[in-house]
Amino acid sequence: MEVAVASRALAVWEHRKVVGLLVRRDLKVKYQQSVLGYAWTMLEPLALTMVYFFVFGLILNAERGMPEETMAQGGFLLFLVAGILPWNTFGSIMSEAPRAMITHSKLITTMKVPREIFPTATVGTKFIEYLLTWPVLILFVIFLGGRPSWEGVLLWLPLAIVLQFTFGLGLTLFLSAVNVLLRDVERLVRIISRLLFYGSAILFPAALVLTSDAVPGWAKTLYQLNPLLGIFEMHRAVWFSGFEELTPTTLALTSSVVGSILMLIIGYWTFRRLEMSVLKEL
Repeated sequence: MEVAVASRALAVWEHRKVVGLLVRRDLKVKYQQSVLGYAWTMLEPLALTMVYFFVFGLILNAERGMPEETMAQGGFLLFLVAGILPWNTFGSIMSEAPRAMITHSKLITTMKVPREIFPTATVGTKFIEYLLTWPVLILFVIFLGGRPSWEGVLLWLPLAIVLQFTFGLGLTLFLSAVNVLLRDVERLVRIISRLLFYGSAILFPAALVLTSDAVPGWAKTLYQLNPLLGIFEMHRAVWFSGFEELTPTTLALTSSVVGSILMLIIGYWTFRRLEMSVLKEL
């Protein structure tokens, strides 16, 4: 089993230029018919942030779960931006994951390359788009007075990106194979995506849930078992690493690491197990 996995991983690495070509093609297709092009990569999350800030920050007062000291470091607005940008990446991965094999069906049946290349290219494209949104985040940090820490830049940010890529790749491998055989998966994913959005503390600090007397203990534990919760808290800990309320708990951090690795294992095992059936359907 280990030898087979290693050989397939090596084969994907040897064909990394194909992955690069697929990523560049997807980005070119996405922006070539657009008047604003790359600008949409920044305008969409910016518009979402403003809407959510108005609803959750001003009307629902969701920032009450944040320490008062964070107001001088970007406050709730920076908190939102730092969570929405990586969520947009993950949400895009989820929406396109079920069609990762179907979209490339002609290439899959004609090219002699490892089929894992196509889900990998889908995830790779979304992470390139995530990097393209960083100018938006940096502008917010500058104008709002954000203070990145060495701990955040050297620990939380790399760990968050690696775990999100690992989880996203495993999820894409799983969904891309299953959806070919069971097309209802694509519709189900849309529902799950909405649930995960509100269950991953994107619009409010997790401390609001974890310190609430109205939430039972078992629900708080279950809440922290969501691997995405810790991942998005890590993204924000880059700017708020000195605040315990805004960094992952031990349970959330463990869930993110273990959950991401398990998702990759399950996704790869499912992909390999269904590969021949998928090829027949394509």
